[in-house]
Amino acid sequence: MTVGLASEPRRRALRHVRSGAGELRWPLSRIFAVGVVAATLVALVIIGLGAYALSRLTDARSSLLDVGGPSTIASERLARAYVDQESAVRGFQLAGSQDFLDPYRSGQADEQANLDTLRRLSGAPGQEAIRADIGKVVAAADQWRAAYAEPVIAGSPPTADQGKTLFDGLRLQLRALAVDLNVQQQALRGGLNSAADFLFWVGIAIVVVLAAFLFTAGFGLRRQVLDPVAKLADEVRQVAAGDVRREVQADGPREILQLGEDVDAMRRHILSDLTDAREVNQRLDDQARDLERSNRDLEQFAYVASHDLQEPLRKVSSFCQLLQRRYGGQLDERADQYIEFAVDGAQRMQRLINDLLSFSRVGRTTEAFDDVDLAAVAEAAVAQLDGLREQAAGEFEIGELPHVHGDKGLLQQLVVNLLGNGLKFHRDGVPPVVRMSAERVGDEWEIRVSDNGIGIEPEYAEKVFVIFQRLHGRDRYPGTGIGLALSKKIVEFHGGRIGLDPRSESEPGATLRFTLPAVPAVETADKIAEEAS
Repeated sequence: MTVGLASEPRRRALRHVRSGAGELRWPLSRIFAVGVVAATLVALVIIGLGAYALSRLTDARSSLLDVGGPSTIASERLARAYVDQESAVRGFQLAGSQDFLDPYRSGQADEQANLDTLRRLSGAPGQEAIRADIGKVVAAADQWRAAYAEPVIAGSPPTADQGKTLFDGLRLQLRALAVDLNVQQQALRGGLNSAADFLFWVGIAIVVVLAAFLFTAGFGLRRQVLDPVAKLADEVRQVAAGDVRREVQADGPREILQLGEDVDAMRRHILSDLTDAREVNQRLDDQARDLERSNRDLEQFAYVASHDLQEPLRKVSSFCQLLQRRYGGQLDERADQYIEFAVDGAQRMQRLINDLLSFSRVGRTTEAFDDVDLAAVAEAAVAQLDGLREQAAGEFEIGELPHVHGDKGLLQQLVVNLLGNGLKFHRDGVPPVVRMSAERVGDEWEIRVSDNGIGIEPEYAEKVFVIFQRLHGRDRYPGTGIGLALSKKIVEFHGGRIGLDPRSESEPGATLRFTLPAVPAVETADKIAEEAS
């Protein structure tokens, strides 16, 4: 709390105020808005040019396919219709049979149909010459029919030379019409080629405009955004690498410039906090050294005090036991009871001092850590508890146990405490059975020690791990009340957790579960192979 209060004025003094330089720069939103507008205009121009070029090409192709081609075909069919009429009239004049007039009449029908087609196709502006040619063809055809064909059919034919002269005039007009249609066809083809060329050059222009726009946009984006961001990132990396005294300088649009100012303000805050942290760390180092020195003094005091306490306790216990053996039965019953109380108190005081010493030694150093075979540890613990097991007529069931990394002595003390509790807290008239098993759960081993004894109520699940906490009187279950507290300290010293499993209504007893970090399989195999060799 003192450090936080001391550094608060400095944090207030370093409150960040932005400079006005960023307000003069264009923001990224405006830059991107201008880019979007420019892109939109370019796209509209490209779309307009492309649409115009395609429209020209479509119109030219339509004119060629819908006007030029059909007009030429209709002209050829018209000429063929006149030839059919002329041939029919000659045949009739030579043979005198009405059958020869059928082609004449069908030719007139074809003539009218093709003339209608030509008039319809030549109705657009600019085709006056073709319309005039059609009129001349019709006039020549009418003259030929009136002066030659009709008189022949009526039975008063003119001379053959006169008919030939009239039909040659009709042919001359048909040839003039064909020439004008051919000129029109060439013009339409030239228009189609011109539209195709225009579309080609428009495509090239679109590609060039797009390439120029993309190059300009990319260059502007790199110049205005990417380069300033890269420069700012390089400045930030140098600060992050430890050069917190380096001033962060940024350039570019308003947001990047303001971001650089914010980063530099953060750098100044970090520099201030770093100075505060160094001062705090120095004080913490001083306190840690003082604490370490105090702990050494306390450990030395505890060791000396325990030995100094045990010497008079041993003397009190020894003389009380001498009194009990020598004068037992010679004094009254109350005196024997007093002597027994004194002997029991001295012995309990010795056990309590020894347990406190064991409790204080846990967690001092990990230098004794090594690969430990829990199966061997459990076997040694069972041998150590053999007398208590025979006295309680109980049994142990030890399952497969793994190798772990830890202090073998402390782990054996842990297993002795847990197995011994299973024997000690048994039900009257029921032989105790204590089971120990292990299961791999993720990166740790989960080890369970269960018994069929009196069990532990759920409301005492945390209390039993507190030092000197007892749930039963010493007259019923002996002990100092430090066993489970010592077990918890050993487990936590090894990086694990210990707790009481929920009590089952169907199965009596208690189940204590603790975890230990798992040793990697390769490391365990190497250790076993080394021991075997």
